[in-house]
Amino acid sequence: MTDPAMPSDRPTPSNQPAPDHPAPGRPTPDRPVPASVVRPELAAGTKVTHREVAANGARFHIAEAGDGPLVMLVHGFPQFWWTWRHQLGALADAGFRAVAMDLRGVGGSDRTPRGYDPANLALDITGVIRSLGEPDAALVGHDLGGYLAWTAAVMRPKLVRRLAVASMPHPRRWRSAMLADVRQTSASSHIWGFQRPWIPERQLTADDGELVARLIRDWSGPTLPDEEALETYRRAMCIPSTAHCSVEPYRWLVRSLGRPDGIQFYRRMKRPVRVPTLHLHGSLDPVMRTRSAAGSGEYVEAPYRWRLFDGLGHFPHEEDPVAFSTELVNWLKDPEPDR
Repeated sequence: MTDPAMPSDRPTPSNQPAPDHPAPGRPTPDRPVPASVVRPELAAGTKVTHREVAANGARFHIAEAGDGPLVMLVHGFPQFWWTWRHQLGALADAGFRAVAMDLRGVGGSDRTPRGYDPANLALDITGVIRSLGEPDAALVGHDLGGYLAWTAAVMRPKLVRRLAVASMPHPRRWRSAMLADVRQTSASSHIWGFQRPWIPERQLTADDGELVARLIRDWSGPTLPDEEALETYRRAMCIPSTAHCSVEPYRWLVRSLGRPDGIQFYRRMKRPVRVPTLHLHGSLDPVMRTRSAAGSGEYVEAPYRWRLFDGLGHFPHEEDPVAFSTELVNWLKDPEPDR
């Protein structure tokens, strides 16, 4: 997205949905999210169970496959659990219990009026791990989900036994790059554009979510997603209130930079990650520069492995699912991942 608009001085109310999706359109028990939209079919042979779990004051939709040690998969923007469709089957076949969750406000999860700061979203993730009856999980996050995975590993270290992050630096590296690197600031122009009230929500849902398809195409490497996949993401973004809930985390990230809550959060993130960490990145990622992501290992006091996928963009797990899944599974099975 090439929208360099700077933040507006007017605050964005975080306790009400965007005007293009008024409150009466929110999913409720009487008007649930259509199952055909948030539970699309997977490839033949991949058996997934869908259900909802309660955690941290909300209900979250999850898709799970397989049995064994828990691997929790957390999506980024502008996607939902379905982005992990390839990894669900690969992890299940490898002997893991793979669970892909919809973040708060997205897919089949609750759309609450507030709670979109990273600390609370990270507690959503660890709360789901607890609700699944597991002592811990290997946490895998992409994009915003990666930012939250870093956060969860710091805030609830006992619940995260391993950490894998794709296309996202450590939060403190992200903050530094956004403030000090002009090229990264330009690459993340969509985040600055999200600071405006109402307009981003309308843009994301206009023309049946055409902007969502354009963003995914622009952010991918040479291997572009097929039209069926793009249509799936477009429909999911057009569920009432989803666009508003999707941009709220980014509003917090920018507007909190100089506020006490933001300063406290980034101070808290100085605590090192003390679990084995796998950091995955596409060499052609136009959204998060390789230079911004590299160096996150300085915040890890445990075995840290950096893996750069040559020729891939911002969605390595979808652009080359076989290579990504192979790397992830091999690392998860490695009893002693070295630095």
